Amino acid sequence: MMFRILLTHTPAALALQFPPKARDALARHGTVMLNPTGAVLEGASLAEAARGCDLVIADRQTAVGAAFFDAAPDVLAVMRCAVDISTIDVAAASAQGVLVTRSIPTFAASVAELALGLIIDAARGISRATTAYRAGRTPEIAMGAQLSGQTLGICGFGVIGRYLAALAQALGMQVIITDPAPGTLPGGIRAVPFETLLGASDVVVCLAPATPQTAGMFGAQAFGLMKPSAIFVNLARAALLDETALEQALEHGQIACAAMDVGSAPDQRPAPALAGRADVIATPHIGGQTPQAAEGQALHVVEQVAQMALGRVPDEAVNAADATRFQARLATRPPADRSAT
Repeated sequence: MMFRILLTHTPAALALQFPPKARDALARHGTVMLNPTGAVLEGASLAEAARGCDLVIADRQTAVGAAFFDAAPDVLAVMRCAVDISTIDVAAASAQGVLVTRSIPTFAASVAELALGLIIDAARGISRATTAYRAGRTPEIAMGAQLSGQTLGICGFGVIGRYLAALAQALGMQVIITDPAPGTLPGGIRAVPFETLLGASDVVVCLAPATPQTAGMFGAQAFGLMKPSAIFVNLARAALLDETALEQALEHGQIACAAMDVGSAPDQRPAPALAGRADVIATPHIGGQTPQAAEGQALHVVEQVAQMALGRVPDEAVNAADATRFQARLATRPPADRSAT
């Protein structure tokens, strides 16, 4: 089965998130259409670009809402080139019989390494000194924090948290975690209640998924339980953080500093006002922006397309039972092709 496939990525996003190797592999399964506007597709422009397409591969900036599914009768599947599918209205897709899939977290090492870099910077003032030198000033010599012997608290012990824990242990840090379903813990790691973790940790890293239960978990109460010398790092989602409460905690010395790769600005980037503070280290949502992570995720989407070409629903489908359009397409194939499934 061959498809007509729309890649929604802007030219800049395409270069970073769907490299040539993945695009060449995707072209083996049909005709690949690129974003015709050069801008983020939304609303009517997204529906128009997807006209006549079977599959839509959506990048992280492209929101796919209910109006799109009403206006895109040809689309069999919307395939998110990311793990997070919060930008896709899955209920609306299911109501129209459209399959929705997500990718797998090929970025664990990349995000964990960034977390470690942010922690080291926060502990030793690397970017602060660099900024001063570049501005022609002599940096203030301040006492840094040695990470060996300190306690790292990880909130959310998924693939990134496990990778980060191993890196921290290699540096001689003690690691504690909080997670409602942590699974089997590696040696030397303890699971503790959230409040206990906040009070005991020298560095707190937020890696929890964004759910109704985790919304706003880092607010005034949480920061009030942390050490005045603590470093807070957010690599999850803005929804987990009360940014005003964080700013107040920094202002009143409840914690020492913060670092973040995510926030409430467009494309889930840190909010400029918060990121611009002298006691904040911020990066523009680059956790997964390494060649290995980006290529791995894009190639996984291609693998899903290959499975669909064989008449199979990918394992990472989130609404397989509702994919009636894809099932109807399968029913129209010649008997010889159906035997391949």
